[in-house]
Order: sequence, then C-alpha cells, then structure tokens
Amino acid sequence: MRFLLLLFLFTYSLFANLVNLDDDTKDDLNILYEMDIEPEFITDLELQSLYYNFTLKSKDYFVDSYNNSLMIIPTIKSLLVSENVPASMLFLGMAESNFDMRTKSNMGAKGLWQFIPDTAKRYGLKNDKYFDERLDIEKSTIAAAKYLKNLHALFGKWYLTAIAYNCGEGRLIEGITRLTLDLYVSENPEFQATKEYREYRNIINKYQTKHSNYSELYRVYEEVKKFKINFTLSDLLSVQDGESRQYIPLESRKHIKKIVSFAMMMNKQFELNEQNPHLLNRGVSKMIVPIQAKGGVHLRSIAEVAKVNYDDLLSINRHLKQQFIPLDKSTYQIYLPYYALNTYQQNEGSIKQIEYHTHIVGKGENLGKIALLYGVSYKTIKNYNKLTSDNLKLKQELIIPIPKDSIKSNNKIAVSEPKKAKKRVEYTVKKGDTLKSIALINKIALNKLISDNKLKSMTIFEGDKLVINY
Repeated sequence: MRFLLLLFLFTYSLFANLVNLDDDTKDDLNILYEMDIEPEFITDLELQSLYYNFTLKSKDYFVDSYNNSLMIIPTIKSLLVSENVPASMLFLGMAESNFDMRTKSNMGAKGLWQFIPDTAKRYGLKNDKYFDERLDIEKSTIAAAKYLKNLHALFGKWYLTAIAYNCGEGRLIEGITRLTLDLYVSENPEFQATKEYREYRNIINKYQTKHSNYSELYRVYEEVKKFKINFTLSDLLSVQDGESRQYIPLESRKHIKKIVSFAMMMNKQFELNEQNPHLLNRGVSKMIVPIQAKGGVHLRSIAEVAKVNYDDLLSINRHLKQQFIPLDKSTYQIYLPYYALNTYQQNEGSIKQIEYHTHIVGKGENLGKIALLYGVSYKTIKNYNKLTSDNLKLKQELIIPIPKDSIKSNNKIAVSEPKKAKKRVEYTVKKGDTLKSIALINKIALNKLISDNKLKSMTIFEGDKLVINY
C-alpha cells in the first residue's frame, strides 16, 4: 500500500510539472497539437518518465547534443520549414542520429536522417566512390522532408509519419490495420464471425510471416479505414498482453516519445535561459553557407584560404568521402562556416589545385616505395587515405595527391602540368623496367606517362607497349 502511495505521489508530481497551465505547458500542448497527438498523451507515464530522465538525469546529453550541432541546426530547421514540414520534426533527426553525421546503424543507415542505401537512391542522394550525400546537410534534409511529406500523405498525421520513418510504412500499416480491426470488433463483436474478418486476419498473418505481399495488406488497410475508427497514439502504443508482436515495435514506441520529449525540453526556459541562453536563439539565422568549389580541390586547401580549422570544415562536409572534389567535376557544393565566407571569397583565386591519381598496390610495394614513385611524402599518402597502419594489401586503391607544377628535385619525379605532345613514339617494356625508370629515361613526367597510357596501376610487364608523347 505504501508503495502505491509513493507511486501516486511521484506520478502526481510529474503530472503537475507537465500539465499546470503555465506558458511552458501551453507550448508542450502546442507540440502535441502540431504532431496531431491527443492532448491527453501529456499524462502518459512513460513519456513523463522519459522526460524526467532527460531533464534531470541526462540534461548534459541534451545540451551537449545541441552544442555539438551548433553549426547545422539552423540550416536543418530552415529547410524543414521551407518544405512545409513541422519544426518539431527536427527532433526526429535528433532521435535518429543525435545530430551526428557519422552515425551508422547495423542496417547500413547513415547520416543525420539515417537513410538506408535504397531509400537514399529513391530520393536522389548520390553514393559512390567520392560522395555520400546521405551525409550532405542540405541534400539529406531536403530528401528527408520529401520522404516525410510522402509518408504524411499516406497516413495523414505527423506522429504516424514519424513512426513510419522509424519502422517502415509496411510495418505501421500492418499495426494500424490490426488496431482498427481490434477496436471495431470491440464495438461490433458479431463482425468477428464473418468471412470478411477471417480473410483480413489471414492476410495479416501471412504478411507477418512474409507469405503475402504488401499490396494485399494495403488493400485490407484501405478497406478497414472505411470503418471510421478514430484511434489515438495511446491506442497504437498500448501493449497487448500475451502478444509477441505488438502494434508497432518497441523501438518505435520509444522513438516517438523521445521526439516529443526532446521538443518539450526546448520549451523549458529554466534550463535554457539560465545555463544555455544561446540555444534559445538556435535557428534564427544560418551558420553555414553552401559554396561551389572547383574540381581538384582538397578541403585542406579550402580551409587554408578561408582561415578555418580543418576539422571544423570536415565536420560539415562529411559527404566528401575522400575529402576532395574529383577532377572530373567542374564544381561541387560544399559548406563553409558563414563567418569565413568573406575571407574565402577574397582568397579563392589562391587555392592550390591538386591532381589526384588512383594507385593500385602491386606486389612488393610499400608506402615508402609508392611515395618515392610519385615524389610525395610518405605521411601525405598515409594521411590522405586515412590509413591507421603502414600495412598495405595487394590491389588496394590509394589516392595519391600530386601538386601541380611540381618539379624534379632531390631525385623526386617531375609531375609538372603536361604540355601538348610534339612527338609520339611507341616504347616496348624491357626486363627490369619500371614506370619511374621509363619516365626518367624519356625525360617526361610520370603522371603524363600514366595519363597518356590510361594506366590503372604501376604494374607493367616485359613486352608491354607504352605510348611516349614528347
């Protein structure tokens, strides 16, 4: 009895904190309204407990998440609003990834919005050797907004949209269909004896065991919608005793409550005004700006001319897998801190151009030999390829940065800008020849020899024919 009394008092204290009709609580109710959630949900015990843990036990987690995302939140918020998506969906991003672009799930989902490869491709996000636009702040957010709007068009409520984003539209359709049938039968028990009801249940069971396709389930979903059952979020989150498969997965039930809790926390003036006043103004103006950078430019060169810390620049350009823009791109969009835009524009003409060669590791090669071949430092190759050890694998691809206008010095290979060919001869590879020795003998740049012959590795064999353009 004493335990029940303590539980009642604890619950009442939390309830009082949430539902006193002060300005904060009105804002909390507005969040529920914006997400199409019934106002009574504010009294949900699990929501209160989660909110309590975040605000009192884990407040540093919340504040740190926002501080670490200082550069990107205004842009995300602005893009969502421009796409007519509720601002509270910003917290879906926080629940998905903690606003960390490096977040990766076991299912291969990546980025702020945790796109899996197939969904990313469907919404036009490029993912190749050089780019992963799931990590592009603007492009991924616009894609997420389009996906959210498509889900909203299907389900009609924003809280259902958020749940479907997490568990998938098929899984949510199944849950809604089951819930609708259960609520309808509770009001019309005679329906349970009909052939129609048995057919619906059979299709649902087959879908659960992957013996029927989505189209059959969707047909049932559309038909039971005609029953005009108005269910609530609380109904959808209710736990069915004895059922191993609930209406929606446990992760999704927690997910929607996390989103609501995060959104409500932003309304708590006591937290933000006293300790983190800058968070209240987050989203007022953009703190990053997109620019079109030229192909063949590395982020380090841009950081240098813009006078920006390289790690800060990298943190908002995770979509560049190799940290540079390939030469075949005339321009490509990257992001700068807004405060550095003017400095960048003033110094843009002095950006160092870099040529990049893809080297395929051959038998017996190591970083030292490869560095000597190209006339670059061993550390440069290691850093550009983010190698954690000196060990290389046969046929491993390495990106070799070769500064333009380099000259032959201290036995390093000249890699100056190729000149227009005046003479063309054919060279037959002899025993003991290497590309380096052939370049030196014929007094041409190594990168020109590689480029003219469209070589994909440094490996050559006796008897091979090479073109020499003087």
